[in-house]
Amino acid sequence: VQLQASGGGLVQAGGSLRLSCAVSGSISSINNMNWYRQNPGNQRELVAQITPGVSTYYADSVKGRFTISRDNAKNTVYLQMNSLKPEDTAIYYCNIDTRIRTYWGQGTQVTVSS
Repeated sequence: VQLQASGGGLVQAGGSLRLSCAVSGSISSINNMNWYRQNPGNQRELVAQITPGVSTYYADSVKGRFTISRDNAKNTVYLQMNSLKPEDTAIYYCNIDTRIRTYWGQGTQVTVSS
C-alpha cells in the first residue's frame, strides 16, 4: 500500500492550495483519512480528518479555511486550503486508518509567504 501526496508548493498569504493523496495497492477498506502537518522541532499535528461516513474534524487553527473531502471510488483524500497564513507553512502528510494498521504518505511541503 502506498500513499502519494501532491499539491504542495509556495503561495502568498491569502492564497489557496489543494492537496491530494492517492492510495494505491491492495487494500480492502479504508476507515478514517487524515491530514497531519509538521514543522522542524514540533510534533506532528492532526489538521483534518474525514470518516467513512464523511463526518469531519478540523483543528481549531484551520476551521473555516480548510476543507477535507474523499473520493472512495478513487481511494483519494483531498485538502482544500483557503486563506492561507504563514503559520500554515509545514510539511503536510496524509494518513489512512484501516482495520489492520495505519499508513503514512511521504509528505508535501506547503510554504506560505507573508
